[in-house]
Amino acid sequence: MRKLLIPFLLLLAMQVQAQEAADSFDFWVGKWDLTWTNAKGETEKGRNTITKVLDGKVIQENFEALEGGFKGYLGMSISVFNPQNKTWHQTWMDNQGGNINFTGEVQADKKMFKTAETEVNGQKTQSRMVFYDFTDQGFTWDWEATKDGGKTWKLNWRINYQRAQ
Repeated sequence: MRKLLIPFLLLLAMQVQAQEAADSFDFWVGKWDLTWTNAKGETEKGRNTITKVLDGKVIQENFEALEGGFKGYLGMSISVFNPQNKTWHQTWMDNQGGNINFTGEVQADKKMFKTAETEVNGQKTQSRMVFYDFTDQGFTWDWEATKDGGKTWKLNWRINYQRAQ
């Protein structure tokens, strides 16, 4: 009996870990009021609605900038967890012709999506979005870039998420 119990417990632990990984971005699901500060120090606003679709296996994002310099900017993403390789993938598209592919990961109390490293004007660069400071009513989202292989990251845009009423 004991010989059967150990493999069973290991299998159960692996299934729990896989489910936790698959649920890593569920915090994001909901309707959100967004604020950020532009380069002039002014507050701009947006809205983001995140839903689970396709039998709850895919996270769909619908972003809209409501005020300021980004007003009229619309974007959407599709995020999915691949249980075979235990990796999150996201594709972002917007009304400006943007199309960005990301791979997701979790590091301690931060959840993120990273682009692959690319070369622009002879300079290798990589971008990421980082979700952190989670509460029941909100969290912070940062868009960052690195030009040194990830040793340092520069903040390009910070959005404050607050659950919509």
